[in-house]
Amino acid sequence: MDNTIAGIIFLSVRVALTAVIFALPFAFGVAWLLARYTFPGKGLLQALVTLPLVLPPVVTGYILLLWFGTNGPVGSFLLHTFGFEFAFRWTGAALAAAVMAFPLLVRPIRLSLETIDRGLEEAAETLGASRLMVFATVTFPLALPGILAGAILAFAKALGEFGATITFVSNIPGETQTLSLAVYSLLQSPDGDRMVMVLIAAAITLAVAAVLCSEWLSGRLRRRISP
Repeated sequence: MDNTIAGIIFLSVRVALTAVIFALPFAFGVAWLLARYTFPGKGLLQALVTLPLVLPPVVTGYILLLWFGTNGPVGSFLLHTFGFEFAFRWTGAALAAAVMAFPLLVRPIRLSLETIDRGLEEAAETLGASRLMVFATVTFPLALPGILAGAILAFAKALGEFGATITFVSNIPGETQTLSLAVYSLLQSPDGDRMVMVLIAAAITLAVAAVLCSEWLSGRLRRRISP
């Protein structure tokens, strides 16, 4: 892979987008359980979801290394069964970013689902709509602003992830060296100030662009679903 500035930015965006895309279905499922159901262990599930926010990122990265490394139970199974490897690969960086961003993805979706008027869903069912149709035409559109907000927050978090990533997949130029890891490496170099400023400017630009895009899309969605 490319270890130039453009390559570092491309890799960072690739890792962040991959993390969000693959975490989103699981986050929606967990958010749905927490918002719509009461069950034994619900508090424990909520605590587990929140855990990456309160644990030191290095600890999270080490746990990922134990489980998804080449000698870990999951990592060994994937390697010998499918030839797929997480440790010291960009895919591992995406996994670490997804885990760290997961709580920021679940919470807005859960809050969005909790604020939906259940009477609208019941009215659609009364009119003969199936559960799948109710979800597709009522629940999902109303929850979409929360899904979008969570995705943007998760993307921003994944873009700047450092501790879990460097512990799990190290800091390999052109393979796992994302923006934050590249900045860290360059700060150790006496002549890296100029490149650091370029990368910082790129990180700020990406973050601001993501937030502005989120606000614009959220505004359009609210106008579309408002009566």
